[in-house]
Amino acid sequence: MTALNLEQVAEKMADIDFAMLSTRALNGNIAVRPMSNNRDVRFDGDSYYFTSEETHMVQEIRADAKVALAFTGTPGKDGKPPLFVAVEGSAELIREKLAMKEHWNADIAKWFSEGFATPGIVLIKVSAERVHYWLGEENGEILL
Repeated sequence: MTALNLEQVAEKMADIDFAMLSTRALNGNIAVRPMSNNRDVRFDGDSYYFTSEETHMVQEIRADAKVALAFTGTPGKDGKPPLFVAVEGSAELIREKLAMKEHWNADIAKWFSEGFATPGIVLIKVSAERVHYWLGEENGEILL
């Protein structure tokens, strides 16, 4: 069994749009919610997600930037197993419009009526520190 590198894992993740983003809630519990990367799936260790300033998630990230992401692929038509990826890392809250523009696409507009100029819009950047993957009998860990 050959270990995969980040580029190989990223290539296999290319069609996965949704991740489960975990944060530490203010009461100490773990909070988990689905987040779309809006087809911005060129995974290089960083992931980007749009949200609103007033969400619990933004408050939680302000209090503790350590987060986790879980990605699940679909089984291949040829009977290949699905890909599972767990990412541990740190989140950064970005409010710069230029950075948002780089990750914007038309699908996001249904949630943010004024585009990336919508008041209170925030871009969450998750920088991976550890990536663990499972693909059938193949599994491994990549430290960044």
